[in-house]
Amino acid sequence: MLAYIFRRLLLIVPTLFGILLINFIIIQAAPGGPVEQMIAKLEGFDAAAGGATGRIAGGGAEVAAAGNAYRGAQGLDPELVKEIERMYGFDKPASERFWIMIKNYLHFDFGQSFFRDATVTELIIEKMPVSISLGLWSTLIMYLVSIPLGIAKAMRHGSTFDVWTSTAIIVGYAIPAFLFAILLIVLFAGGSYFDWFPLRGLTSNNFDELSLWGKIADYFWHLALPVTALVIGNFATLTLLTKNSFLDEIGKQYVVTARAKGLSENRVLYGHVFRNAMLIIIAGFPSAFIGLFFTGSLLIEVIFSLDGLGLMSFESAINRDYPVVFGTLFIFTLLGLIVKLIGDLTYTLVDPRIDFESREG
Repeated sequence: MLAYIFRRLLLIVPTLFGILLINFIIIQAAPGGPVEQMIAKLEGFDAAAGGATGRIAGGGAEVAAAGNAYRGAQGLDPELVKEIERMYGFDKPASERFWIMIKNYLHFDFGQSFFRDATVTELIIEKMPVSISLGLWSTLIMYLVSIPLGIAKAMRHGSTFDVWTSTAIIVGYAIPAFLFAILLIVLFAGGSYFDWFPLRGLTSNNFDELSLWGKIADYFWHLALPVTALVIGNFATLTLLTKNSFLDEIGKQYVVTARAKGLSENRVLYGHVFRNAMLIIIAGFPSAFIGLFFTGSLLIEVIFSLDGLGLMSFESAINRDYPVVFGTLFIFTLLGLIVKLIGDLTYTLVDPRIDFESREG
């Protein structure tokens, strides 16, 4: 097992390199980089709003073929344009910029944000509490609700309970998380009916003045609506997956044999079926966790005015803040690969018969 873990850890290196290289090439071809945005501001245009319009024709991401000047920068001093290039590191060829970035990433130096007065690491640490809060509690509640509910539906397959819960699950799945979030605001955050929950932020303004239990209560009071919106929009798939997985296992011969030996239903279910049925659930945990942790909460962060990693990454991509884009991409990918490895190792805890090392051999 140690050899398998070591090989998987080594595989992370080329995987990270390949992902960064592909995204670097794609971003270099995209119009409207930081140099062009700065030129647009100096020329009196809003690059973020106007994109690649006006005097920055076609986005201006490429250097004009005839001269060595950016499109839309004809009225600016060439020395000023060169200074802007040096400021953002674009005075070097793309290949050299990529290798400098890779060397810096080897010791986790993600550089300085182009448009925020902070390093990428500082920005990530600042936004992390929101994303951790949304991703952790949403995933935890989703699994605590979906797995028992899926097992109950499997044991009562075809009953009234199964039909009504399936109806509720389908309705919940059909409503997008952001739409459900708006509904919660209308109902419970002072929209039209009740004013029971706060509308924005992760904590109250007087959070530092509260007692320990007061801080805990305030924290979960602010999280109640956004976490509920995320859970409602994501637990349906896991519930049905759990149910179908258990139904598939219950119909197998070893379950019939266990029952024929006189084992109790709980012993059959949790001593034999549970271990095998949970393997497919564990397989989906890494993607579910990473999806909720980083990308799934973007609209929720916007609706509830929560400044987290999802919102920061989206804004950085729009503004072409390359250090933040690549820094967060590196961290998201690294964390995703590590969580995937942890998910594989959890297989062996649930079912010791699984041996990844012998399979690779």
